[in-house]
Amino acid sequence: MTLSASCPHQPYCEMREQTDMRFISQLTRNTFAIILAGGRGTRLQQLTDFRSKPAVPFAGKFRILDFTLSNCVNSGIRKIGVATQYKAHSLIRHIQRGWSFLDGRFDEFIQLLPAQQQIDENQWYQGTADAVFQNLNFLRRYRPEHVLIVAGDHIYKMDYGRMLAFHVKHRADMSVACIDVPLAEAREFGVMAIDSEDRVIDFVEKPQNPPAIPGQPERALASMGVYIFNAHFLFEQLERDAATPGSSRDFGKDIIPHIVPRHRVFAHRFADSSVGTDRHQPYWRDVGTIDAYWEANMEMTKVTPELNLYDKDWPIWTYQEQLPPAKFVFDDEGRRGCAVDSLVSGGCIISGAEVSRSLLFSSVHVHSWAKVEDSVILPGVDIGRHAVLKRCVVDKRCRIPPGMQIGVDDEADRQRFHVSPGGIVLVTPEMLGQGAAKR
Repeated sequence: MTLSASCPHQPYCEMREQTDMRFISQLTRNTFAIILAGGRGTRLQQLTDFRSKPAVPFAGKFRILDFTLSNCVNSGIRKIGVATQYKAHSLIRHIQRGWSFLDGRFDEFIQLLPAQQQIDENQWYQGTADAVFQNLNFLRRYRPEHVLIVAGDHIYKMDYGRMLAFHVKHRADMSVACIDVPLAEAREFGVMAIDSEDRVIDFVEKPQNPPAIPGQPERALASMGVYIFNAHFLFEQLERDAATPGSSRDFGKDIIPHIVPRHRVFAHRFADSSVGTDRHQPYWRDVGTIDAYWEANMEMTKVTPELNLYDKDWPIWTYQEQLPPAKFVFDDEGRRGCAVDSLVSGGCIISGAEVSRSLLFSSVHVHSWAKVEDSVILPGVDIGRHAVLKRCVVDKRCRIPPGMQIGVDDEADRQRFHVSPGGIVLVTPEMLGQGAAKR
């Protein structure tokens, strides 16, 4: 890394070049993170009827938001605001229970920022930029040098300190984290056109003809929804946008397209800051549909998943309920409690049942002669005797009646449950006539 002699952070940037340790420095300590966690996630269907998308359980014991929060804490960013809006009760409860270990005496905290109609009593958060704008007074109180703005609904491990170093090195006003995607898939993202120095020269939201990476005509750079701003520059842009008639108050639609031709905006490649994966194939998932959610969970059951949850150097923190170990009982022919190629969480009881290629969250009880295959079973589910579940996502606290078959007869499933385009069956308590369960 070549730095200007005038770079005020040169000692900290050089420290990162000299070691493979995390880049925890003055840069990260002087950064305030705003996590946007207010979205419903409508493509997850009934799975988000009673919870926001960031609150959806993932990988056996976590919530989706835990990955972004862990990235912040592991990167050394300990001033964090979480902007919530849609059905935030379970998310707020989870943060209060599992994320209260930061020490406020050292200005370390996770502050909930629910939509409070602070600017206009008739309006909630109108867009991603408005969610930050409505909390400007709170942000200014801590006088950050940089502000990290990040979506709270993606699965990945990233050292934000490396991106901060990139931002300072390029003397950027704003930096955008990006992933390298096939050109055909880029239509679903905000896409950046860049020059030879990675400066963004154009930004287009969900374009029909995405601009390709220079020298790579079949690839494009897609925004991850991770932004770093110089704090004073961000405040100016938010105030300007709030005074602009017709703005949708959104970073991707309004803020970024306005500043790209006028200011220094750079694209930071995720491969340069991803953690715990092959740097040429960094792991990032948007689990925004039932098919994507099921597939990402199923990846965790592989012998060597692309995302390493057993990495002690970059742990994923969460609320840890105190539960007994998983239990497997009965060893009779035809009635053997076993699980193969599966993740089974604490409090589960596999009682003379077979579980294969599945992911069981905490306190799931699978009764005798039941079979569970290729399924994601959320906490507190009870699966009755002789039941058969294949390629399912079963929501919290469902009680599957004895003998019920799900994922076997497609026509019957469509009459009772939601079946995704990929054939994954979503089951909720309401679909089973069991009323609303605590999410």
